[in-house]
Amino acid sequence: MSLHDELTSVQRCLDDLVRSVGRLEKQVGDGGLDIRRVRTDTDHLRESVALLRATAPVAAEARPDLVTIPDTPYDASLWTDSDDEGLGARDRRAP
Repeated sequence: MSLHDELTSVQRCLDDLVRSVGRLEKQVGDGGLDIRRVRTDTDHLRESVALLRATAPVAAEARPDLVTIPDTPYDASLWTDSDDEGLGARDRRAP
């Protein structure tokens, strides 16, 4: 996922949390210290995510250019002077 997608996902989850805390406040009442702490923490999270979104780099993620590799066989002359990896040269024996 890109950074923008991740931030959008966090924002959606935070919006769900805010709605849930609002419903909880209605059930418990907004006078208790605990529910006020939860509301305050939720508000701090909102501010932090907003700051993070504001400072996130806007540049698109760099994707490498795709290189098409043909299915046709390679020219055998490309390999005339090469060694087989781990086997050594074709015209010599291993020591």
